[in-house]
Amino acid sequence: MNKPLKIVFAGTPEIARMVLNNILAHDFKVDLVLTQPDRPAGRGMKLTPSPVKQLALANGIEVFQPLGFRKDPLALDKIRQLAPDIIVVVAYGLILPQAFLDIPRLGCINIHVSLLPRWRGAAPIQRAVLAGDKVSGVTIMQMDAGLDTGDMLIVESCELTEDETSASLHDKLAQIGADKIIEFLANPQKYLPIKQSDDGVCYAHKLEKEEARIDWSQSAIIIQRNIRGYNPFPGAFSYLDGVLHKFWVAEIVNEVSELDSGVICKQNKNSLWIACGNGSILAITEIQEAGSKKKNISQYLQGKPNLVGKRFISE
Repeated sequence: MNKPLKIVFAGTPEIARMVLNNILAHDFKVDLVLTQPDRPAGRGMKLTPSPVKQLALANGIEVFQPLGFRKDPLALDKIRQLAPDIIVVVAYGLILPQAFLDIPRLGCINIHVSLLPRWRGAAPIQRAVLAGDKVSGVTIMQMDAGLDTGDMLIVESCELTEDETSASLHDKLAQIGADKIIEFLANPQKYLPIKQSDDGVCYAHKLEKEEARIDWSQSAIIIQRNIRGYNPFPGAFSYLDGVLHKFWVAEIVNEVSELDSGVICKQNKNSLWIACGNGSILAITEIQEAGSKKKNISQYLQGKPNLVGKRFISE
């Protein structure tokens, strides 16, 4: 009978929590969880443990939260003393030096949510939606010192729907990653490493709030894609009468407008039509004013009898 793997898990956000939960559900023993230090969150900015830490503590797993490994030999020593067979990494958020990667017998295995080498980097899910990709997926890879440049072990693709958001794609890819890592852990020797192609390399740079500001001179297709790509964070936004609005759901209208971009050209109980670039029109169906909750258009229009002719602007 094969000796059980000694596993260390490194991850921080919800997608990592989903993967860890599936590993535990399949009766793999995790000896240590690495996650980022608690961060201020919520309106009260109270120090809050990561989703991964919360799950680990609920399952009685030791949690270690170093600030980094490059300049902390004691942190590296702790991992060396544990002598793990494998370290599973999912959106951990810390740079791992070669000295760390060399510790486990089977290496560090990363679950990356793109079809490498496309969308290496911090925000592969959002960049795929923003770019209008038709296909995405998960790559289980052997980590090296580069940025998502290691050899591939498992690649699984999935199609994006026409109304795909970053939120919905996150859940799809998290489930794929959670399933595929189980297959790998059950028989690591089965999977032979495959080098990434030098063709098609592109980088998924970290999202900045400012880039979600809507430019209404763009086509409705691009703006609608941005609304989906910045959902749930940071939320595509614009201003009406000086009030910040975020846009969550929109549909492209198959009609032409002669109005200036950003002008509201029609409203009804289901949608708010806004003129976009090149005469295109976007129908907003879910919106959020600053200080309020997300609302459908019927709810949003209560107390706003006529917005036609008003204009959304960038600031």
